[in-house]
Amino acid sequence: RLDAPGPITMTTVQPGTSRRGTGFTIVELLAAITIVGLLLAVSVPASLRFYDSMQYRQAVRDIITTLGMARYHAVNTGKAQDVTLDPRKKLLTLGEEAVQLPQAFNLVVSSASEVNRGELAVIRFYPDGGSSGGDIDLERPGASGVTITVDWLMGGISQQVYDLD
Repeated sequence: RLDAPGPITMTTVQPGTSRRGTGFTIVELLAAITIVGLLLAVSVPASLRFYDSMQYRQAVRDIITTLGMARYHAVNTGKAQDVTLDPRKKLLTLGEEAVQLPQAFNLVVSSASEVNRGELAVIRFYPDGGSSGGDIDLERPGASGVTITVDWLMGGISQQVYDLD
């Protein structure tokens, strides 16, 4: 048995009106793509600058933390502790711990030649809290830098920010 088809409905469109679907027009799509392109053009360079700044701040923290740990270990163990710095490899070492600094930064170290080991600069911390002293300059390419100073008398660690201008 075949069922009879249901009622047929007819739709009429009034003259002067259009029957528009739910899709987007090409103009709307182009406007949306333009807005997304502008947002990307602004946000990508800003995020790259933020990433470089974040790496720079982390490198400064790593240097200061390593120097502070060396001083702390020297005072607590009663044995001198050496922090070695390799400016070419951008490597900072305290005992078995090594910190790799980003290659994009320039690293310049001034330290006492009596404790240096060939191409490696050494800052030595003594059990009385003093040190051999030295300066570590960390520069961002074309921007600014920081000088981290280790006081030879008291072994204190300080930093001074500077501009390359």
